[in-house]
Parts: sequence; structure tokens; C-alpha cells
Amino acid sequence: MAQRARTLGALAHSKRRPQPEEAGLCGCWQFLAVWRERQELRAGKVVEQSQEYSFYCTSAAPKQYSAQQLLQSIRDHWAASENGAHYRRDVSLGEDASRISGARVAFVMATLRNLLLGLFELQQHRNQTKARTFPAWRRQAH
Repeated sequence: MAQRARTLGALAHSKRRPQPEEAGLCGCWQFLAVWRERQELRAGKVVEQSQEYSFYCTSAAPKQYSAQQLLQSIRDHWAASENGAHYRRDVSLGEDASRISGARVAFVMATLRNLLLGLFELQQHRNQTKARTFPAWRRQAH
């Protein structure tokens, strides 16, 4: 795994357009390296910064989408993930603050958290709750 990361990093810094096979990504038409700069804010002040390459592969032909379209697709994917279950599990259920370390137990807890979110959405869909948000639904259950 460390060797693959070094290979991907070297390819990202390359002046030429790398081929997916060079990174061990056979079956892909394209492979993308996206430079990310992230700032975590608290009370409007930067408390943490990070910079990294993120790598993506796609089966889209090279001329099928522009670089801007591919970048927008990546942004849309992460926006959906962050605004979806991951965000709700983290903010409403404190998933990132959890001190669970075992892989099996972490998987079970993630499954239980997803079950809770699913029950809330099911009750909303069936008009069985007046709660508009997951935290309000949790408070209502107590």
C-alpha cells in the first residue's frame, strides 16, 4: 500500500499525463489527481489546515467530459456524502468522536447508526412523526 501511494504521488507530480495502468488501475480509462487544500474553521478562525492529492479513476473516455465536468462530478459526489448519512451520523450521533477501535465493533455501531437514521426517515415518510430533524426525533423518543 505504501508503494502504491508513492507511485501515485510520483505520477501526480509528473509533467506528462499518466496512464491508469501505471498506478495499477487496470480497466480504467482515466485517472485523476486532484490537489486539495482544506481549512477547518471554528468561530471564523482557521484551526487546522491540510493539503493533499486525492486520486480518482473513471471509466469515462478521455474526451467524454472536460476537466471542469469531472471536477464538478467529484464535488457533487462528496457534497452528497457529507450532507447525507455520514454528516448526520457524525453530527447527530457523534460517530467521529467515538472511541471504538475494533473493526467489527465499529462496523456494528455504524450499522446501528444507519438503522436509527433509516427508522427516522421511514417514520417521516409514513407521517408517523412530527419531528423535522433527526435530533428532534431523538429527543421526542425519550
